[in-house]
Amino acid sequence: MTIVRDLKARDKMNNLPQLEIYIHIPFCVRKCLYCDFLSYPSTQKERRDYVIRLCEDIRAKKDLALEYVVSTVFIGGGTPSLLEPDQITEIFMALRDTFCFVESPEITIEANPKTFDEKKLKTWRNLGINRLSIGLQSANDNELKLLGRIHTYEDFRAAFEMARIAGFDNINVDMMIGIPAQTMQSLKKTLSEGISYNPEHISVYSLIIEEGTPFYRIYGPQSATAGCDNTKQKGTLWDELPDENAERDMMHEATRVLLENGFEHYEISNFAKCGFACRHNIGYWERIQYLGFGVGAASLIKGCRYKNSEQINSDPHEKVGETESLSLEDEMSETMFLGLRMLKGVSLDEFKYKFNTSIQEAYPEAVEKNIKNGLLEIAHARIRLTKRGLDLANVVMSDFV
Repeated sequence: MTIVRDLKARDKMNNLPQLEIYIHIPFCVRKCLYCDFLSYPSTQKERRDYVIRLCEDIRAKKDLALEYVVSTVFIGGGTPSLLEPDQITEIFMALRDTFCFVESPEITIEANPKTFDEKKLKTWRNLGINRLSIGLQSANDNELKLLGRIHTYEDFRAAFEMARIAGFDNINVDMMIGIPAQTMQSLKKTLSEGISYNPEHISVYSLIIEEGTPFYRIYGPQSATAGCDNTKQKGTLWDELPDENAERDMMHEATRVLLENGFEHYEISNFAKCGFACRHNIGYWERIQYLGFGVGAASLIKGCRYKNSEQINSDPHEKVGETESLSLEDEMSETMFLGLRMLKGVSLDEFKYKFNTSIQEAYPEAVEKNIKNGLLEIAHARIRLTKRGLDLANVVMSDFV
């Protein structure tokens, strides 16, 4: 993936600021019942047309590309693995034509176990994709069916083994807690099965019931007394969801098991073997500049934030509203609530160097209150969440917004 033709060009490239690229592929075979991400069913023609517009938008950034060197690429969705090999190839041709890359970029593609085969894996490897993120969610087929996933646990097993044979040595597995009717026993099964494949990275996410999704209509607060048609229905009750204490216990159990199996807990929801923490996501949390391509994709460039249109038939580079210019206060706030997602926390020295004020001076009440309540601590010249603070991370972070 490196586009460096001589030593002089390499030296120049090394002095450029790093840039992360996110590419949104908004297509799925079928939308999961809990999903509120920007995704749609699609025809082959719609996917072809989208890729053409996407590549045009990438190439249109040629002037901007001269100012940066790309360190990571993340292809998310939706279900990016739904695209045909030639469509992914076209996207990478556009990227190569436009951007310079660091010598060893991290390039991730999200994949549903039911939507890729040996041919796709071979193409991805040849294009320089070196990290695969596979959505397992659960090793229990009844839970997968309840979530509306299109794959079974056997599909995951076959897909993971196929990826290993294809040469992928950096694989993330997504798991989910808080699934309706999920028990500690079923979670332990998912953890045990997932770990048995020895992935390099595991993400453990809590199910969030978002308004506008089928799950909200079925399991939202109103379903405690009424179903979707305003009559009480069996199986459509709010109390089928694990309560806050049960979900917290599940996260504690997941953390314990993963730590015992050689994973480092480096971010609230993420665990990695040594050397395999996701560089792209760390870049988000450390506010490295990023450029988003595709419908709904967000960008952070030169202190400005913007978001692409969410209309699938619009030009991918069309913006929604005006570009937001971040104030100094905005940047400090983001540094805190994003940085606190990582277990190492936020560097006191780096914050003061960047903003010419200390964290304690910028947020005296928030720091004092959360340290007093045992939710934050200062150690090794960093401010970070305590173990108890991890359980109440959203509460702590809201104090810095």
